[in-house]
Amino acid sequence: MNKAIAQTIGSTFPFWENLDYEAKKKLLTNVKKISFSPSQFVCLEGDICHHLPLIISGNVRVYKIGESGREITLYHLEKGDSCIMTASCIISKKVFPAFAIAETEVEALIIPANSLKKWVTHNTIWQEYIFGLLSQRLANVIEIIEEVAFRRMDSRIASYLLHNVNSKTKTVEITHEAIAQELGSSREVVSRILKTFERQKLLSLSRGKIELYNWEKLENIAQLGKY
Repeated sequence: MNKAIAQTIGSTFPFWENLDYEAKKKLLTNVKKISFSPSQFVCLEGDICHHLPLIISGNVRVYKIGESGREITLYHLEKGDSCIMTASCIISKKVFPAFAIAETEVEALIIPANSLKKWVTHNTIWQEYIFGLLSQRLANVIEIIEEVAFRRMDSRIASYLLHNVNSKTKTVEITHEAIAQELGSSREVVSRILKTFERQKLLSLSRGKIELYNWEKLENIAQLGKY
């Protein structure tokens, strides 16, 4: 077996330890290493999924685009993750229903679709892994639906900033457009709310960076949707 790839999988994906020798051998025989550059599409809406990616490093954003052109992030894939949408498309023979783009340099191991279908059919470890992905991502998507449907945008923005702030510098390096894409809103709405926060001295705005001042007040907004 390829020791380097085996070590990479073993240190990144917990299911590896539960596979028997033959299953590990099949995985190493079929897997291939691939890389993506920042802003490179991993998958486009409508694509046929020929491989399942196992993310070794980097960050992939999976998102939808509405008829108005607005984007909303469904989830991110990072080290140790795999894409349940891709797995679902492979198993159900459907096309990919979203977009996936590398936000950083990304390295991944890809498993051929035919191999994955065989393993999921005959190996309980692979079944548990895929169902685990499904459970995790379903919870994420339900949370997004609840936020979009029931939570005020100012509350969502405050929560997003607190979740992504650098605790040392107390800043979030991001544009208003990027926040809008993450939350499924428009840049104008995000900018208006951020400027309101700035007038209330909760934060300060500069190009590509937001510095947080009043964390307690932002936490109240995030939790209660009030300010």
